Amino acid sequence: MPSELKKSGPLVDQWGRNATDLRISLTDKCNLRCQYCMPAEGLDWLPNNRLLTAEEIVRLARIGIEELGVEEIRFTGGEPLLRKELPDILRDIHHAHPEIPLSITTNGMGLEKHADKLKAAGLKRINVSLDSICPETFAELTRRDRLSDVLKGVDYAASIGLNPVKINAVLMPGINDGEAADLLEWAVTKGYQLRFIEQMPIDADNRWTREGTITAAEIREKLSEKFVLHQEPGPRGSAPAALWDVYPLGTQEFDPAKALGKVGIIASVTEPFCSTCTRTRLTADGKVRSCLFSQTETDLMEILRSDATDQEVAVRWREAMWEKPAAHGANNAGFETQEFVQPSRSMSAIGG
Repeated sequence: MPSELKKSGPLVDQWGRNATDLRISLTDKCNLRCQYCMPAEGLDWLPNNRLLTAEEIVRLARIGIEELGVEEIRFTGGEPLLRKELPDILRDIHHAHPEIPLSITTNGMGLEKHADKLKAAGLKRINVSLDSICPETFAELTRRDRLSDVLKGVDYAASIGLNPVKINAVLMPGINDGEAADLLEWAVTKGYQLRFIEQMPIDADNRWTREGTITAAEIREKLSEKFVLHQEPGPRGSAPAALWDVYPLGTQEFDPAKALGKVGIIASVTEPFCSTCTRTRLTADGKVRSCLFSQTETDLMEILRSDATDQEVAVRWREAMWEKPAAHGANNAGFETQEFVQPSRSMSAIGG
């Protein structure tokens, strides 16, 4: 890494990308057991002394903003609502840097109870992981019969202005893949922004297969049963989701002002977007991951708990991001090349 970049400046990598979007995992714990994420019995959770403290999280956010050019922060997990200090963390960061948009990715359980205080603390918007609005399907996928709690939480968050509400859905073959169009109908009716995410090979019990992945092309085909999708021309920038305007069947003239809404598809497996990635990730135990699929991590907790200055922490963070790979080892056919090796950590341990 060039010495001048190591000592100052943003989180650039050797391929010319600049990481301005910080994802911070607050915990590896979750109160659902989604089939594509973890086993029914759960996982061995990190002990509290191996988690970043609230103060360390706030400090890392400040270093990211002031030293490294971070422009937005999303808190993930596990389930971030399980971190009792979340309102304090939001408040401290928002007070120091009100210009930085703060968001969370949540499963929605407990959202109705906590949304007011989170918004008051500085939360701007939410992403909710919700794969079905059918109670039976939801219970099968998550191994918990709690759909009504999630829907109440989503509606309440929207009613108090935590917008836009984005819904993240993963389709599983033989479980909810026949419900894609129904889920989109619900979302556009509610005014929520639905985004389908191809199932990725970061499940804890390594059951993922390329053959069992519902691809972006298949998702578009399923949605076309009830809707016409029209993609506006032009690059999408660093956004992970490719967006389509949603119109009623039979539509032939496409005026975005008359669209029912939008739907996004995040095709990490079959249509990778690595070249425009702007994300840097911190795990709940203080490790930098330059890529969601990284095999290596850089420990910031150790240096945080020494006498290191903010500048020294920033140097280590820059070094970690400089080594970000050009891509995650997949090609447009999917995760089929010898270069790709599934990460040893699952999504709940990495942070989405």
